[in-house]
Amino acid sequence: MRLLSLAVLFVLAATGAAWLFARSTNPAIAVAPPAETSSPIETLTAMTKAAAKTEGPRYSKSGYDITPLSEKQIDQLAQKLAPAERDVILAKGTERAFCGTLVDNHKEGVYVCHLCGLPLFSSQNKFDSGTGWPSFFQPVDKDHIAYHSDTSYGMERIEILCARCTAHLGHVFEDGPKPTGLRYCVNSVSLEFVEKKDGKLDPPAASRPIATETAYFAGGCFWGTEDLFQQVPGVIDAVSGYMGGNVKNPNYKQVCYTDTEHAETVRIVFDPARVTYKELLAKFFKFHDPTQLDRQGPDHGRQYRSAIFASDEKQLAEAKAFIAEQSQKPKYQNRKIVTTIQLAQKPGETGGFWEAEEYHQDYHAKHGGHCAIPSSGDE
Repeated sequence: MRLLSLAVLFVLAATGAAWLFARSTNPAIAVAPPAETSSPIETLTAMTKAAAKTEGPRYSKSGYDITPLSEKQIDQLAQKLAPAERDVILAKGTERAFCGTLVDNHKEGVYVCHLCGLPLFSSQNKFDSGTGWPSFFQPVDKDHIAYHSDTSYGMERIEILCARCTAHLGHVFEDGPKPTGLRYCVNSVSLEFVEKKDGKLDPPAASRPIATETAYFAGGCFWGTEDLFQQVPGVIDAVSGYMGGNVKNPNYKQVCYTDTEHAETVRIVFDPARVTYKELLAKFFKFHDPTQLDRQGPDHGRQYRSAIFASDEKQLAEAKAFIAEQSQKPKYQNRKIVTTIQLAQKPGETGGFWEAEEYHQDYHAKHGGHCAIPSSGDE
């Protein structure tokens, strides 16, 4: 079987079930859109090498800490495993077909890693493959699964593992149903099922997303602002969009060529335990020039204005205090700060955050390079 391409695997997040754990207002749990089909095809080997280069804390788009566990942490978790479970999860064995306890499970809920608790698959994406093992056509989040080439027993297969604890799950094949055409063939002993009762899930602590906060910054072209914030440790997700306007769900042409009053804005979902809101404010002032009115560098227009949209009163107070503090510094005595501050309207309201078109998202990750956003310099 040929190795799966990166483009194919990225499609898996299109209709994931991470929403089962989240409030609908939490953008950290939004499922990532599928990758563009025109993106270059990369082999599984390239994916593995890229993942190996990742250092420090890692987060998934759905708001989970997927930082790889240490060998010591895995050994501690493995102490709870029965011999038959160890044979599969640690020794990469396979349970007998039609013998697993979850093969015929048709209840609504989520399947989490038996070793570390990371959510892996949703009941919404489970199907009867007739193979004798639990089968799914996509994971809840593409970043929760790791893929390794497996050439054991004279076969060429793709092994799937938990991205956080490396527990062996099974293999993935290209004979599944639409929309992905994939079949994740998983051992029952590698999973634990958390049932949804009375319309709600009550997963254990290890299966819950981290507590996140959201910030909104407008600092010129959102391609560069998004790219720079994505590199800040503690930032889980950065999404380009439009905010502060007088038209609902605007498109790029409306924002550029009509008077919608929207600012190109980046929504930042962050882990406050890793980076504080004040630290993000400092980064924001470093990433753009807060003294340029209705422009950033070569980009002119109201959509390129400098603005902070505070998620709540606490952020509003912090932002006002930060700008007051910055305004006293010598470098801002002759060039006044023009950054506006206001409370963010709720998503869905006219002036709230509206995600920009897909081709604007992760622009630099797709095309490389950086926007020429002026820096206000180091403190």
